[in-house]
Amino acid sequence: MPEQTTLNLTLNWTRERLHEMDAALASLAVSAPQAEAAAKVKADDLLADLKKRRSDLEVLLKTHAEAGEAALAGAKTELDAHWAGFEAQMKAYFDGAGQQAEQYRATFKDIAAAQAKAWSDSAERLREAATKAAAIGTTDLDAVLKQLKTDAAAAGVHLDTLKQTGSASWSVLSAALGESRKAFDQANQAAWTALKGTATKN
Repeated sequence: MPEQTTLNLTLNWTRERLHEMDAALASLAVSAPQAEAAAKVKADDLLADLKKRRSDLEVLLKTHAEAGEAALAGAKTELDAHWAGFEAQMKAYFDGAGQQAEQYRATFKDIAAAQAKAWSDSAERLREAATKAAAIGTTDLDAVLKQLKTDAAAAGVHLDTLKQTGSASWSVLSAALGESRKAFDQANQAAWTALKGTATKN
């Protein structure tokens, strides 16, 4: 189990980002055809580029995952760069689309839902891994799983509050998604580290 920790963390990180990319692309695909001619061309170009970035990230993940944990851990910087490029394009598009507030609010809701699903999926994968580990140390692991659920619920409440207000700019919404991502990454790190400790005791 210890050698799997970095692999699991990186895979969870990437899966969460891919979920967000899929949600953003699906949301933009719905709104792009409704845009005025000039905006539609811009939206279509954005969609094409974002789809390519998403595809590149998935290919990069598969390539490095097949090469093993060390290759995947080494690719984290490259994975980060792909994600940052995707996020920067989304920000630039929505910062320039102030009159399309309804569109970015809908996209925010879709991305927030994707984040919630990623939290849930991650907790389930961790629970499955914990079940495979021996019963020694399960009290610590139970506490970590409980904390993971608590952190997910807190992030969800914060995002739901922003969904309700409806008046926040994309920059504010994007920052909230970033905070939720950071909490997700920290909770994942704590959970897999606890599981690694449990496996070591066995």
